[in-house]
Amino acid sequence: MIEITADAEAIIKGAILSFVATVNEDGTPNLSPKASLTVRNGKLYFADIASPGTLRNLNANAAVEINVVDVFLRRGYRFRGKAFILPPDGDEYSTIADWVRISNGPEYPVEHVVRIDVTSMSSLLSPAHIFAEPPRSQDEIQSTYRRKYGMRLTGE
Repeated sequence: MIEITADAEAIIKGAILSFVATVNEDGTPNLSPKASLTVRNGKLYFADIASPGTLRNLNANAAVEINVVDVFLRRGYRFRGKAFILPPDGDEYSTIADWVRISNGPEYPVEHVVRIDVTSMSSLLSPAHIFAEPPRSQDEIQSTYRRKYGMRLTGE
C-alpha cells in the first residue's frame, strides 16, 4: 500500500472536490463527485452521503480510481486502489463520519465510509505546467487561473 504524501494531502484539502471512478455491472464507467475525500494517517477515505451507485459498484468490484485537481494550481493526483466499505461500529468509520458532520452539519447522512488502499499514485499536470515557455512559476499559474475564474486572493 502507498502512503499519501503531504503534497497530495494539501491538494485534496485545497481542491475540495474529487471524482471517484468505479465500474458498473455492465462494464461501463461510473464517475461520482466527492467533497468528502480526506486523508487520515496516510490513508484515503471518503464518505458515501448520496452515492448508491458507487457503493453498489464497490460491493461487486472494489477497484477504484480517484482524481483530484486544484483548478487554480492546475495540478493534482490520480489514485488507484482497492476500496473497503467500513463497518459503522469501527473507529475509522466514526472518525470520518464525525468529521463530515462537523464540517457540513449534523444533518448530513453518512451512509458509509470507504477506505482506499492505494496501490498507485501519480501526478496530474495541466498543459499550463508542461508547455509554457519559459516555464511559469506555480504563483504565476495560480494567479492566471484565479483571474480567469474571477477569483481574487486576499489583498488583491
